[in-house]
Amino acid sequence: MITYLLFGITYAFAAAIQPGPFQTFIISKTLEDGWKKTLPAAFAPVISDGPIIFLVLVILNNVPSWLLGFLQITGGLFFIYLAYKSFKNFLEFNNKKKPEENKNYNTLTKAVLVNILNPAPYIGWSLIMGPLFIKGYREASINGISLIAGFYITIVLTQAAIILLFGLAKNLGPKITRITLGIASAGLAAFGVYLLWQGLGG
Repeated sequence: MITYLLFGITYAFAAAIQPGPFQTFIISKTLEDGWKKTLPAAFAPVISDGPIIFLVLVILNNVPSWLLGFLQITGGLFFIYLAYKSFKNFLEFNNKKKPEENKNYNTLTKAVLVNILNPAPYIGWSLIMGPLFIKGYREASINGISLIAGFYITIVLTQAAIILLFGLAKNLGPKITRITLGIASAGLAAFGVYLLWQGLGG
């Protein structure tokens, strides 16, 4: 049980701190709307991974190339759209602007979409988490449960910590916040172009 728990914690932490579309998205939203409005996005993997786990473990076992290609193209277009919105906020940046009241709902929804359209969770569950969960659960149900619990508790806490950390950037002054927002916008665009290139056979 301890082995599976520790693996879930370690793998989740490594996945959460690795630069990627989801991390770049929550950073940009934190800089735009503040940590309080963005914090619900930390729970996006818990919501989005349900269909992914079902798809990979129950229906497909292994992710087919056509699904990855579709996700890469769709995700690439979506990330470019997010980059455009983020860059627009960068150009119109006003540190005194208050976020809209419903932004927390919109941020969580967009975060779930980002994770669903990101090929990484599908690959991770198909090649690593899925086989290990099945192996552990067959040995003893507590092993599989420990793996899942360790993974999702850690990934939510780590994402929340990232949001809080970049929320502090607002205290460094509007210039630093605007520069960081511009970098995050460029990151989203880069991930979008890369996914499109991969999806189109790059």
